[in-house]
Amino acid sequence: MKESTLKRVRKPARYIGGEVGSVVKDPEKVDVHMAFAFPDLYEVGMSHLGLHLLYSLINSHEAFFCERVFAPDRDLEEIIRRGEEAFSTLETSTPLRDLDILGFTLQYELSYTNILNMLSLAGIPLRSSDRAEDMPLIIAGGPCAFNPEPMAPFFDLFVIGDGEEVTVELMKLYAASEDKESFLKKACQLRGVYVPAFYEETYEDGHFVGHRVLYEQAPYPVQKALITSLAGQDHPVRHIVPFMDTVHDRAFTEIFRGCTQGCRFCQAGMIYRPVRERSKEQVLRNALRLLDEGGYEEVALTSLSSLDHSEIREIVEELHERTKHRNIRLSLPSLRLDSISLDVLRRVSGPRRSSLTFAPEAGTQRMRDVINKNVEEEDIFSSAKALFEEGWSKLKLYFMLGLPTETFEDVKGIAHIARELRALYKETTGSDRLKLSISTSYLIPKPFTPFQWLAMTPKDVVEERQQYLSKALRSRQYSYSYHEGASSNLEAVLARGSRKIADAIERAFEHGAVFDGWNDYFRWDLWLQAFEECGIDIEKELGERGLDDPLPWDIIDPGVTKSYLKKEWAKALEEETTADCRGLCHGCGINSPRTGGICFGVPNPL
Repeated sequence: MKESTLKRVRKPARYIGGEVGSVVKDPEKVDVHMAFAFPDLYEVGMSHLGLHLLYSLINSHEAFFCERVFAPDRDLEEIIRRGEEAFSTLETSTPLRDLDILGFTLQYELSYTNILNMLSLAGIPLRSSDRAEDMPLIIAGGPCAFNPEPMAPFFDLFVIGDGEEVTVELMKLYAASEDKESFLKKACQLRGVYVPAFYEETYEDGHFVGHRVLYEQAPYPVQKALITSLAGQDHPVRHIVPFMDTVHDRAFTEIFRGCTQGCRFCQAGMIYRPVRERSKEQVLRNALRLLDEGGYEEVALTSLSSLDHSEIREIVEELHERTKHRNIRLSLPSLRLDSISLDVLRRVSGPRRSSLTFAPEAGTQRMRDVINKNVEEEDIFSSAKALFEEGWSKLKLYFMLGLPTETFEDVKGIAHIARELRALYKETTGSDRLKLSISTSYLIPKPFTPFQWLAMTPKDVVEERQQYLSKALRSRQYSYSYHEGASSNLEAVLARGSRKIADAIERAFEHGAVFDGWNDYFRWDLWLQAFEECGIDIEKELGERGLDDPLPWDIIDPGVTKSYLKKEWAKALEEETTADCRGLCHGCGINSPRTGGICFGVPNPL
């Protein structure tokens, strides 16, 4: 990028590259030249572990070169659109349309228009059917790829599931292929690869009824890629160290993948099954390497529920002992109130008592049983009392609104928990200085969860409950924040949509929608206009689905069976819980020869 351009944009460090840990190769001397594209700002994307993992893995192969590109902020976008700069990669300033492969990560649905904007800025036609043979292959992966259909017309292929092994196989196959068509025909036979052009949606009387396979060797459904053990996945992940602050300015290392808690609202807990742990030795080796090479002052041990690792106490203890002379901070995301280990938290926090974050998710025990959040009321208050005794005075609690069978009494339960915690703090410490942050979000019924058939709770109903909490939590001790209804409704439409939604996504982008996940940029009016012009009935999209209705995401097999999700939905309506499956298999489908995902050596009773 020209120096004159850097002087005209905010935060030029987003665009200069050359960070410690970045890799530069000669594009003329590699077989496949690609870029990892994160459809949000640099400081967001650089906090994403998957970027560092795949970037490091791909560049460890001499024949491959992986660069990075992020969504430009609006100031740089204007410069690119005026033709004063090409939209190019960070490492070598290669224009995106000159790459072999451009790979996007789909982390959240509200980034979809950013993807179209990035393609447009690069001069690449939005739809795969409109691209010439010499244009880059456009691929995608990530959690939103588990329902690829709303974005299917824009991509040549999707990687579903664990991406490390299949991405390398795809690059080898690409290097050996003569043209796109022959490549895609071979690629679709790799486990975890979905090629939209080989399928079409079918409708009867305007209702989705399934998919038709257009290429006889394309599988149906597409089984997710699965790494059965992380023991062999010990490639040294080297973080790129940014020149500027990022959203999470720390080293982070994955300690296990998957989750066994079975929360019924949680898509990640279903699609990332089974749990696969890294050994204590792996975790320590990776964390210490990152700290030595990156100069970080903090390392996060990441997973969906970090305290569930079978060796978490030993990991934290040894990591603390080996880094205490350097004043390294440890952090554990995704803490649960029923699994607090004060010994672990003491080691993590050291002498400081900063804020701790928990997610009870619902205000009453009845509601927590419905969503299978296996946290008892007693757990919340006994754990809080122990924390207060240890000196913590700041807590953040996350809840959801719009849960199935939710009543106003369940909502009042959120305020009740807040008041009881305040009273408990005063009783325990003799002080009234507890700082309690309460946040509520909408339940978004996501594919491959027991709530995938559920209607989205109407916005006016949730807003009434938000207003009640705003009044009930009006105090110096409390701060209350909530998610907006319009953006939550959009997320729900995009999450459960069919290919018909692609037309609306493109139309909204044409009208100016971009950075929909940012409140400063989100324009619900543009989306309403797009839906109307494309004949999309929003209320129908937000409505209930029949338990036996064909679903757009039936094209994907995540390992967890639909029959298990139906069983969990029925248990939710009966307010019946399902225990953590580490000790007893509940037959979700992943623990079977069909998927190859064996869980902890526990036999499948079914």
